[in-house]
Amino acid sequence: MKNFRSQSFAIRLGAIGVAVASLAALAACGGSDSGMANSVSSVSVAQKRPNILYIMADDLGYSDIHAFGGEINTPNLDALVQSGRILTNHHTGTVCAITRSMLISGTDHHLVGEGTMGVPTDERKGLPGYEGYLNDRALSVAQLLKEGGYHTYMAGKWHIGSGIPGSPTGGGQTPDQWGFEHSYALLGGAATNHFAHEPAGSKNYTEDGKYVQPGQPGQPGGAGGSPAIFYSTDFYTQRLISYIDSNKADGKPFFAYAAFTSPHWPLQVPEPYLHNYASKYDQGYDAVRNARIARQKTLGIIPADFTPFAGVPEKLAQSPATVNNGTANAKYISAVHTAQGYSDYGPGVVDKTWSSLSPAEKKSQARYMEIYAGMVENLDHNIGLLVQHLKDIGAYDNTFIMFQSDNGAEGWPIDSGADPTATDTANAANSIYAALGSDNGLQNAQRLQYGLRWAEVSATPFRLTKGYATEGGVSTPLIVHLPGQSAQLPTLRPFTHVTDNTATFLAVAQIMPPATPAPALLNSLTGVDQNKGKVVYNNRYVYPITGQSLLPLLSGATTAAVHGAPFGDEAYGRGYLRSSDGQWKALWTEPPNGPLDGHWELFNVATDRGENNDVSTQNPSIISNLIQQWNSYMGGVGGVEPLRPRGYY
Repeated sequence: MKNFRSQSFAIRLGAIGVAVASLAALAACGGSDSGMANSVSSVSVAQKRPNILYIMADDLGYSDIHAFGGEINTPNLDALVQSGRILTNHHTGTVCAITRSMLISGTDHHLVGEGTMGVPTDERKGLPGYEGYLNDRALSVAQLLKEGGYHTYMAGKWHIGSGIPGSPTGGGQTPDQWGFEHSYALLGGAATNHFAHEPAGSKNYTEDGKYVQPGQPGQPGGAGGSPAIFYSTDFYTQRLISYIDSNKADGKPFFAYAAFTSPHWPLQVPEPYLHNYASKYDQGYDAVRNARIARQKTLGIIPADFTPFAGVPEKLAQSPATVNNGTANAKYISAVHTAQGYSDYGPGVVDKTWSSLSPAEKKSQARYMEIYAGMVENLDHNIGLLVQHLKDIGAYDNTFIMFQSDNGAEGWPIDSGADPTATDTANAANSIYAALGSDNGLQNAQRLQYGLRWAEVSATPFRLTKGYATEGGVSTPLIVHLPGQSAQLPTLRPFTHVTDNTATFLAVAQIMPPATPAPALLNSLTGVDQNKGKVVYNNRYVYPITGQSLLPLLSGATTAAVHGAPFGDEAYGRGYLRSSDGQWKALWTEPPNGPLDGHWELFNVATDRGENNDVSTQNPSIISNLIQQWNSYMGGVGGVEPLRPRGYY
């Protein structure tokens, strides 16, 4: 599995002038890189393989951080950009667990157990690929790195399995069982309180495979522990630093996965961040969104002629469901059932514009965004602590750093889609308003969210939010810093995907993933080869990493597209298929969020990545071909379209 290279390679990265042997070798850059102009200098080859620091935010929107157009103060991510580079066309799954399963395994989520986020509650329950945890047909990038000579650490959200060895739910699901040498993990998808206050006996967190209780006496983050006060983002940072320091003397490289739960609900943050943005959002959704769009164009995140998504039309009342919705007679429209007879779907949601809000509603809505912005700033502060610690211990110059969000902004509708007037009005009362976002000292915080319109702002300039296959649901910021880099390199715009991260980490580490084809295993009833596409690894037959290393692109060895084949995904019945040339995107969303007749939409994302103009009727052959390719994709990964498509909310 190891592929250590002793040859001497030098990489020329324009103004950086720093050599990194592994990056040069695996990116197929010989002794020089003619694609990088400007001042060039060669430096002796680094003798040690690079460390890897991977930072993932939770439900952070595309435009929230300053480097991607946001007004939120994120100086440490700005600094990372100034010594790295931005990738503007990066994609994930539609929701947290789906993305995380693809990150760890390096391949499609249907293959490795997360066809939906967790176990589905519909007819797909029990089907292969819908186990709700990382199944035994998956590889683990952490395991491969560990076997290849790396220390492997993670702190934060896991969300792809909760069973510890010996538990009733079955073992082998927690980070320690998937190659992480040290891990402190929130097992589920969200904490009920970012300040912990876990009930006695709770099984929400593990450290190295054993249940722990953050914030409890004698536990890390509790009385007598360190730090004295538990706040999730602060704690995960310090825990990861302690892991890095625990073995720094042995000289081995490390892979550190900072899986932050910020800015995921509940909206909570300590001072001074809790009030750093007072009155910042009083002007409302459109003013903030328009300012972000202007900054994105100035920064070159989007072209000057980019047409942003126009926004979801206002809905002052829930649109009605069809008569048969929720009954035994219902025949729901889906991506594969759009013919006559399939006409049922559920209700819509209330989605007000700023001008329709009462003064009390505006007061609460502005406060939600203030708290959210404070969480993002606190997240940035902790990223700064991580980077500074690498500098303090002399590891920064030989560390590959990548930052992204796990999916688009969280557009969970307040009050589950009903009119949130009562909730927002109640939160505006002085006694409640004063405590919003603070540590209430209870086991459960109010599940404070910022709702549909602020999520739309976070997703600027794209359409819709987390849970959807639209660009706003699956496009996230991506920042990469190469070892030794000290100057910003030009922005990269090719389509990339979270599975590419996995391949990139292995390429940085000079580790070749398993590639020996698994022997045929024919099903006696169907004659189907159950090992088709699998490889052999540690006496298991597993799905190989299908992502592509980004190192050739990052190092300047190529400017070619990373993906030259059709690329699709599906979750909760919502799906998309990107054409092989990257020009077209076929998109399916259930009514009433999507077209009421259930047709597949088509967008020319080369000119309309904002997904404003459905051109399916003008291009029947193109949309037909892409739908066929999507069906082939689903068959290839074992995806099953649900009888009733609907979001995870």
